Amino acid sequence: FSLKIHITIKNGVQTRTIWCVHIEGWTTHHSHCQHVEKPESKRQCFKICNWHQDLFEWEISDWGDCVLVSFFSNELKLRTTECITAQHGIQRRNIHCVRTSNRSTVSIRICEFFSQKPPVEQACLIPCPQDCVVSDFNSWSSCSKTCGAGLQHRTRDVLAAPMYGGANCPNLTERRTCTNSVDCPLAEGEYQYSLKVGAWSKCQLPHNKDAFLNGRTTFNHHRYHHHNAHVHLRYPMSWDLEVGYQTRHVRCARNDGKNVMLSLCTKDNTPLTYQACVMPKDCQTSEWSSWSYCSKTCQSTDLSPGYRLRTRIMTQIPYGGGKQCPALEEKEACNIIGDLLPKCPRYTWKTTDWGECRIRPLIGQQDRRRANISMLCGEGVQTRSTYCVQVLDDSAPHYKKEVSRPVNAWLCDGDDPPLAVQNCTIACQHQCLLSQWSPWSACLQENCTEPQGKRGFKKRKREVLWESSNTLGTCPHLMEFIPCEDPVCYRWQIQQKEKCIPTNSSCGPGTAVQNVTFDVPDTHCADVHPPTEETCDVPCCADCVVGSWSFWSPCSHSCATKTAEGKQSRTRTVLAIPGKDGKVCPAAPALEEWRVCNDHPCPVFYWNASEWGLCTEDASAKINASSFQNWTSSCPVGVQSRNVSCMKTNAGPVTNKRCLDSSRPETNRPCLLPCKKDCVVTPFSEWTACPTSCLPDNSTAAMQSRYRIIIQRSANGGQECPDTLYEERECDSVRVCPVYRWRMHKWHSCTLVPDSVRRGLSGSGEACGNGLETRGISCVGEDGMPANMTECLQWAGPFPSHIRKCRVACKEDCTLTAWSKFSECAGCGSSRTRRRSLVGRSKKKEHCLNEDLYPLEENETCPCNQFLSQPVGNWSACILPNSPVSLQGWMKHQEVKECGQGLRYRAVACIDQQGHLVNPTLCTDSGHIVEICHIPCPLDCKLSEWSSWTACSSSCGSGLKMRSKWLREKAFNGGRPCPKLDLKNQVYEAVPCQNEYSQYEWQIEPWSICTINTVDDLPACGEGVQSRKIRCVMKGTASREDASIDVSLCDQEEMPPRAQVCYLACPNDCVVAAWGAWSNCPPQCDPGSERNRTRHILRLPASEKAACPELVQSEPCLLNSTCFTYQYKVSDWSTCRLSENAICGQGYRSRLLDCVRSDGKTVELQKCQQLLESCMVDCPVSCILSEWSPWADCSHTCGTQGHSVRTRRILQEAHEEGRPCPNQLTQTKPCSIKPCYMWLLNDWSACTIEVRLLLNDDQAVTLDASFFCSGDCHLTEWSTWSSCQLTCLEGRSFEPTGRQARSRAVIVQAMENQGSCPQQIFETQPCKGGKCHSYQWKIGGWTNNKRAVWCQRSDGVNVTGGCFPQKRPTTIRHCHPPCTKPFSHCTPSGVCGCEKGYTEVMTSHGFLDYCTRTPGVDNSKKADVKTNSGRLKPRPSQANNLFSEWTLRPVGPVGLPFGTPSNIHFEISPSLLSLFFSKPSKTSKASPPPQKPLTLAYDGDVDM
Repeated sequence: FSLKIHITIKNGVQTRTIWCVHIEGWTTHHSHCQHVEKPESKRQCFKICNWHQDLFEWEISDWGDCVLVSFFSNELKLRTTECITAQHGIQRRNIHCVRTSNRSTVSIRICEFFSQKPPVEQACLIPCPQDCVVSDFNSWSSCSKTCGAGLQHRTRDVLAAPMYGGANCPNLTERRTCTNSVDCPLAEGEYQYSLKVGAWSKCQLPHNKDAFLNGRTTFNHHRYHHHNAHVHLRYPMSWDLEVGYQTRHVRCARNDGKNVMLSLCTKDNTPLTYQACVMPKDCQTSEWSSWSYCSKTCQSTDLSPGYRLRTRIMTQIPYGGGKQCPALEEKEACNIIGDLLPKCPRYTWKTTDWGECRIRPLIGQQDRRRANISMLCGEGVQTRSTYCVQVLDDSAPHYKKEVSRPVNAWLCDGDDPPLAVQNCTIACQHQCLLSQWSPWSACLQENCTEPQGKRGFKKRKREVLWESSNTLGTCPHLMEFIPCEDPVCYRWQIQQKEKCIPTNSSCGPGTAVQNVTFDVPDTHCADVHPPTEETCDVPCCADCVVGSWSFWSPCSHSCATKTAEGKQSRTRTVLAIPGKDGKVCPAAPALEEWRVCNDHPCPVFYWNASEWGLCTEDASAKINASSFQNWTSSCPVGVQSRNVSCMKTNAGPVTNKRCLDSSRPETNRPCLLPCKKDCVVTPFSEWTACPTSCLPDNSTAAMQSRYRIIIQRSANGGQECPDTLYEERECDSVRVCPVYRWRMHKWHSCTLVPDSVRRGLSGSGEACGNGLETRGISCVGEDGMPANMTECLQWAGPFPSHIRKCRVACKEDCTLTAWSKFSECAGCGSSRTRRRSLVGRSKKKEHCLNEDLYPLEENETCPCNQFLSQPVGNWSACILPNSPVSLQGWMKHQEVKECGQGLRYRAVACIDQQGHLVNPTLCTDSGHIVEICHIPCPLDCKLSEWSSWTACSSSCGSGLKMRSKWLREKAFNGGRPCPKLDLKNQVYEAVPCQNEYSQYEWQIEPWSICTINTVDDLPACGEGVQSRKIRCVMKGTASREDASIDVSLCDQEEMPPRAQVCYLACPNDCVVAAWGAWSNCPPQCDPGSERNRTRHILRLPASEKAACPELVQSEPCLLNSTCFTYQYKVSDWSTCRLSENAICGQGYRSRLLDCVRSDGKTVELQKCQQLLESCMVDCPVSCILSEWSPWADCSHTCGTQGHSVRTRRILQEAHEEGRPCPNQLTQTKPCSIKPCYMWLLNDWSACTIEVRLLLNDDQAVTLDASFFCSGDCHLTEWSTWSSCQLTCLEGRSFEPTGRQARSRAVIVQAMENQGSCPQQIFETQPCKGGKCHSYQWKIGGWTNNKRAVWCQRSDGVNVTGGCFPQKRPTTIRHCHPPCTKPFSHCTPSGVCGCEKGYTEVMTSHGFLDYCTRTPGVDNSKKADVKTNSGRLKPRPSQANNLFSEWTLRPVGPVGLPFGTPSNIHFEISPSLLSLFFSKPSKTSKASPPPQKPLTLAYDGDVDM
């Protein structure tokens, strides 16, 4: 049964109903619940009101660490499944209801009235369990004993500590027994004894403190009270030291573990149980200073809180193991919300105006003696400076050009600075490619619509094939003129005449109709309309027949001069001789006609326009400013003009009437006047901060500076820039470092352990032995007056020794006089001496005469104020002097080579004679060694001069001709690289060309008269021969000019025939005209196609029966014979060609177009066509760097590790042939080495025991070594830190830092002491730069059904742990079913097989049935079924480690007490010493005695 509770809340009283229920849930009588104490049904309560809501709130802590669920239930379950990514955990936090006024805790029910209680737990994920990972064992140690039985051990290290519920680390030590063949040389009943000492007790004062005041060191400073009363009240003027005593337990242990009398371990009365000590002094500090100002003074966008600091200083150094100093600095958050703070100032980048456009010359143009760099044009780069300014408030007035003072660039680091480099263009001279001139036109009126006068012009034109895109300059003139007389704008056009029709008969005179056409109204033609019919003549059968006129020959001159004019001719030939009474042939002169051609004078005229002039003010230009409506510039509009004049070729300007006025170029155009610009500079920046730390008295004055930046240069008569852009001044008030020094007082008398303590522990009543003595140390200022100890801690260097060991001689001690005063010093570097002597009976004591123990003379180096300069660290890089314009903000990016003479620095440590660091200014002015260094200048790539042009690449038609440069020197030391070279290390230029064969042609003269050889008086008709002259001339050569050249230059295959058979018709024969041209074949020369040619009858035959020859002739179209196909062939592109002074940018490239016949011949085009297209040449851009940043503050304010860094960044990467960027973007310079004054404690050194070996001749040899007493357990030294390993989820780091581990293993020297052994330990520490590691099982090959299995880390290290245990592969292979048959065994393949001499007999299922003897095998020997052979195990090798066996028995010389525990003297007998220095004896190996095996004959009994 249980109780159910129902709550009802009332005002002031809270009640609830209680009833008894069965465990199954049904209600029953309350008497059944009497075994359970009845809960209260009424209690006082607090009624919650709504206005209470502001008085209470939930206080919620941060979520705790994610912990495995099993940790809450204290259950550690074995992992049966492998964790893949993460495992489930729980996070918890504390939640309380508190008062808002004082944060005190109240009942949770109050806050629950207003809001639901936040969850206390939440689920979380943590990485998979990580087991402890350890390394492989190292090799076995030597045997712990050199005689008898001992132990060997080997250890391993912890590589990764267990985390997130992983398995703990296994045992780090493995041991085994070892046996030596040499028995220990101890008689029966003889023991070894060891001195066992415990830890010292805490240092304590004697009970009678007044009797012990001589051990207290004080410094009386009351006499200075009236000078520094306001100072020493707060901080001490001296430190007190008290000398006490401490004790320890000492026992003598036998090697069987029993305690025996102490006298068995000691040979004298050395006090081992007590010593004098310094009473612990805890560190004392001053009160906290006031809080510093909050680092957050304004509202920032990141909502991060600020912080403030307060500090305190150490007023008492901890002594004698006293409590160490607490933190001397404290930080706390402040202005977390910061709503009441003003808004933080915002900063932004500003830029200056762009500088001039700079163009880098090409590699071949770098010699300024050969090329004017200022004339270069094309694409370049221009730069500007960027600087950081504070953004003005919205309420601030906005000026036309907002100017703000520059601030530190790091204030703008959140934003990327604007671009400081951009491409620019310097316009090149205008470049045009023009076509050939067109033929001259007819003589035309200047204006054909309104003809005036009888003077006209002939014109010819050319076109622009390619024009550069810049706006400077214009193309050459495109039209030329020739004045002429009687201009005609329109003329009648007569089409071909029709056939001549005789008037009366079939021959004789007749008429031919001619068609006259016109495209304009016939009223435009001033001449009379030509007749529609023209008289003609049809030859009769006896008439002479003359052929039609040939084409006019080329004109002999291109123009007319005073002495020569152009002529051209045409001819016709006699085709038939006349008969009787027929019309006779014309005379020979009538067969040739001449006419004047190109009768225009040679000089031609053209309009020449000069370059546009400067833009000037003009009132009329303002009227035409509407054409500038798209221009947004506010500069005034002006006018540009140029001279346009009529020019005569080869003569100069002439009157404008000679040129066609309608084609005259314009002489004026509107333009924008250059704007007047005043220089604009920023206000001066704030003065740089003066040093906050003090400066030595003799140091140079500290300086501060400020600067301003030129934003806009003056131009066009504007106000000039100021001369001063950088100012410097001395800092007004820089604190000079104070000078303090330590004052050492006399040493007090030696303080011993109190008599009561000494008598109680040792029984000795003599007040002598080892003790401590102290001295007072105070701090004084430069004037010698006392000062606070804290001042000397800061300014006076290391704290001097405050306490030292001393000794009060006992009666049995050697007695010596006091030390004399030191001798005089001869100077720095010399030494001084003091002496003492033995007195009394000590002169006769043998051990007192040992000067090693009791020296009678002591030397020390003389104190010296000279200091030694010692270089520290490496040299800095060679640092070049800064550019003088680096602070002006206007980068002048002329070529600045980073080479030449610079300085390199090396820090110098200033050391006094004691080897302590002192202020570096005592040795050098700057604290550095400065050495001149040189940076080799860059050597640019060098190319040769251009070679001569090669021959044209094509033997026929168009091709390319080339010239090249070859590599002379490669670039070195960051010089400008070479352009792209071919495999032969050459760069080339290519231009189109035509082979010289295509530049010449055959020129023929008319055929001569047909010559016929006649017999008797027969008429000279019929077949004959005619000839003509052939010459090889340059193409375009006029006819009959004496320009004949070598015929070998013309194509011999195309050479026309010099003679041919001709036919002169006889009278009355039919006469036909010459054959016309062949008709065209199909373009592709289709098979089976034909071509035709025709001729017509000029004279009919006299007889109708006589036939005329054929008038139509046909022949098949044969490829490359009578028919040809044609295709265009283009040459390769030339290289990109630029303007004369351009080095890059837009240009053009060209190639030639040829018409190639199917037989490979290049035939004439109407004009040689040149194909052009625009191209770009990449510009060489040199690397552009920002200025060096100022040198940063030193990374350390003191010590030898300080360095200062400055950086720069790349503004423009190098491109093409530009100078590459240097590798050095960061420079480091060592800081001056200043001494650090702070207390540094390193790890304790190893505890050493001094072993004194007394030789036979009473000589002593001292050995220092670390020993562990025989049989004791101890821990090894710390292993090295493992590599840094990250905790990873799916290959990604789960935590920001990794962890590394180290460990100490346990070494057991005697099994009987295992119970007193310490536990193995390991520790971890965070680290950076770790790696994610994975683990997997590795397996070896099977050998005798066994194999090696190990775990390997992903970096190849073999480990233990890390791999999932349930997935470990098996190491032993078993046969299934087991091999139980006689003579059978399990084979490496995992199946049962038979022994040697037996053959397997298998069942039908493939299993072994039985083994049968193999026939032919010698079985004289019976099988060894069971063999019992005793074999002696080989003994381990003898390790002669004598020290591992020694029992160190402390024995002191007579009358000489022991010193400190780290300096115990031991005496070793000469016999043992002989073992120490003798060579180790060779261990004899005893071979085991031969034993016969027990052989049992097998008789087939299964029981065997």
